[in-house]
Amino acid sequence: MINLISKAVAQINSLFNQLQVKRFFAVVLAGLLVLTTNVANESSAKDLTNRVNQALERNSSDRPQTIGEWTKEGRETEGAPGERAKRIVGQSVEAVKQFGNVYPDTAERTAETVQDNTK
Repeated sequence: MINLISKAVAQINSLFNQLQVKRFFAVVLAGLLVLTTNVANESSAKDLTNRVNQALERNSSDRPQTIGEWTKEGRETEGAPGERAKRIVGQSVEAVKQFGNVYPDTAERTAETVQDNTK
């Protein structure tokens, strides 16, 4: 009787090895996870879009923001290298000031995140 049971178990084991059931189940589970996981949550995508738009609206600098604006400004100062250099310096100063206003907030939020993650 024990010999019969061990032969049956050996045959079932052999069948499982031939069919590679473990790999099949692993692939099925991975497929289910991929199909059922909601990667792109629509509301969070809208929230992100709104936050980006708000940040762009807050940026009310006189500096050119698009390639077209840069090209237009370049054409305006094409014959006057002194005026062009003056604008570049002014815009650089404004950009550094703007970065200086953003940096402390970013550093503070990063420090808070690091502290929260170490707890």
